[in-house]
Amino acid sequence: MTEMSADRIRSFQQERGLTVTGELNEATKQALEEARWKLGDRSLYLQPSPMMRGDDVAALQSRLTEMGFNCGRVDAIFGEMTEAAVKEFQKSAGIKVDGKCGPATIIALLRLTKIVSGGTPAALRESAAQKNRGPALANKVIVLDPGSQNHEAEIVYDIANRIEGRLLALGASVFLTRGVTNNPTEEERIAFTNQNSADLLISLHVDHHANPDARGVATFFYGSDQHGVHSIVGERFASLIQRELCARTDFINCRTHAKTWDSLRLTKAPAIRVELGYATNEGDSARLARADFRDTIAESFVIAIQRLYLAAEDDAKTGTLRISDLRKAGLRK
Repeated sequence: MTEMSADRIRSFQQERGLTVTGELNEATKQALEEARWKLGDRSLYLQPSPMMRGDDVAALQSRLTEMGFNCGRVDAIFGEMTEAAVKEFQKSAGIKVDGKCGPATIIALLRLTKIVSGGTPAALRESAAQKNRGPALANKVIVLDPGSQNHEAEIVYDIANRIEGRLLALGASVFLTRGVTNNPTEEERIAFTNQNSADLLISLHVDHHANPDARGVATFFYGSDQHGVHSIVGERFASLIQRELCARTDFINCRTHAKTWDSLRLTKAPAIRVELGYATNEGDSARLARADFRDTIAESFVIAIQRLYLAAEDDAKTGTLRISDLRKAGLRK
């Protein structure tokens, strides 16, 4: 691979919200395949696994969403909700109702998109659903997903257990995607989260880098600049956890970022991934080795989760809320 081709791959990965490596890995190959389809290039319909994926599917979902038809998340995957939205559109447009986006449906879409727009109903639905769940954690289902790579497995599993204990004490239902020894695939972790009807997915990791000076905490949520979409709740939760962690610890703030990783994209619930420092950095590694520091991380997560469900007027300044305050306020089972 030439240097120029590697640079082009890095540029493409950056544009698509992928991990920037400069290597033509499987995720990049999949994104390249999706990028070659434009709306109208092919008929779109629901098919058995693997489902149809592509920029054309994302464009279809975006157009339907703008007109008020509920496709769910704009994820560029033609699933059951997209088929149902196509059928509803076809019914309203007076064309054959078959759930397939062929020439007649595309023509109707192009014609009506010029005169009908509905703002961001998908974002509003996601935000409203989160608010309707209420402030107490007693009815929330939270999935914790500890990473399994050698440099992180023990650390993030221990932190997950510390978070789990605090959430259980506040009445939440908590599931871990793995135990001490097993290592489910990414697909199995996504399926596990969706099957348990989670309200939130929190994926816990520790980063590593060839440069030992790389350090700090970063949080990721689902978002695609290419498709102009992102998870409203995921972005807010990512911001809350990033702020709480940086206010309560001396981690360097590496900010929040939108990504299109499958763990964020295919999980039905709002999902975040947090990189809790670098195992290859002496300072971060020393911090993570301390039990008291892991306790502080766990408390940061629990407070951020609670703040996500509090009304704005009931919220507190970053870094000031304590778990004991939640118990006193009755925000528990």
